[in-house]
Amino acid sequence: MTHPSILRGLAALVLATLTGLAAAQAAPAASAPAVTAATEGPAAAADETNAERAKSQPYNNAPFWRAVRESGKDAGYTSLPGIEKGVLIQEFVQYPGSKFTTAGEAWREVRNRWILPYGGALLLIVLLAIALFYKAKGSIGLHSPETGRKIERFTYFERAAHWTNAVTFVALAVSGVVMAFGKFFLLPVLGGTLFGWITYALKNLHNFAGPVFAVSLVVVFITFVRDNFPSKVDMVWLQKGGGLFNGAHVPSHRFNAGEKLIFWAGVFFLGAIVVGSGLVLDKLIPGMAYTRGDMQIANMIHGVSTILMMAMFLGHIYLGTLGMKGAYGAMTTGYVDEAWAREHHELWHDDIRAGKIPAQRSASGTSNRPAQA
Repeated sequence: MTHPSILRGLAALVLATLTGLAAAQAAPAASAPAVTAATEGPAAAADETNAERAKSQPYNNAPFWRAVRESGKDAGYTSLPGIEKGVLIQEFVQYPGSKFTTAGEAWREVRNRWILPYGGALLLIVLLAIALFYKAKGSIGLHSPETGRKIERFTYFERAAHWTNAVTFVALAVSGVVMAFGKFFLLPVLGGTLFGWITYALKNLHNFAGPVFAVSLVVVFITFVRDNFPSKVDMVWLQKGGGLFNGAHVPSHRFNAGEKLIFWAGVFFLGAIVVGSGLVLDKLIPGMAYTRGDMQIANMIHGVSTILMMAMFLGHIYLGTLGMKGAYGAMTTGYVDEAWAREHHELWHDDIRAGKIPAQRSASGTSNRPAQA
């Protein structure tokens, strides 16, 4: 009786073991579809919103960063006010001299790789050329003694317009050079704190002097445009370089071809570009959106045009001060000696002697009028 009971117990134990093994082998097969579904989940949920993705894949923020990257084309949503409030990264563009990249990076490439290094080199080359010319020629004087008879070259109003324009130009040029190039030659000397305060002050000076310069530029143009129209003798003056290099006497009217070139290329053409782009940067043009792209383009145009204007005006400043004797006095007192007028602007002097132009144009003051021919 005992042996059958033992056999039945062993049979029950073996059956239970076999049943457990079968159940364990069947479990992976049953869970296989669940694993497959989890693997296929991300591919099937590519269009999920960031909130939905946060539930299905808590650490995958691909929709959010995709929206950030493409916000230049399709602005995101924000409740904050302002222009381009939903644009975190600008769209891709390619400016002259830049790669095809985001607009902010393209602007940075043009400014740092082209405008600053080549613009700075141009200004240094012009300064070096002026220094070498001054060393070789010195101040251009008269070949004949002064007569003591004075001719009024500039009226009080003409001088006031010129000096207003000149002072604001110098303020803008100095502040602009410090803001653009100061980190290369001033920052290592002054240190970050002092350089920061100086740059901040010059930036505000630049912003307020700009509109004054714009108004004075218009006044200068209207005041002097009548005497700056081209004439046939201007081509002769240009061909001979105005006699600056060989000392030859080249007749000209009240303003020679070089001064006319400064007037039309510097005051009129570059002046219009500098003022226009500057007013955009100061946000003084009505009706503009002033997006980042607008400001970046205006900044590049402003930088190029101002560097060209400064390079051109450096020669004008040199000839009006150190380069030519009597020129600075003409703009401070308004008068030049008859010998100076005859030697540097012979045709203008001839018109005065012929009575076509009065030697004294101001309403007040005395004039030592030259003898009539």
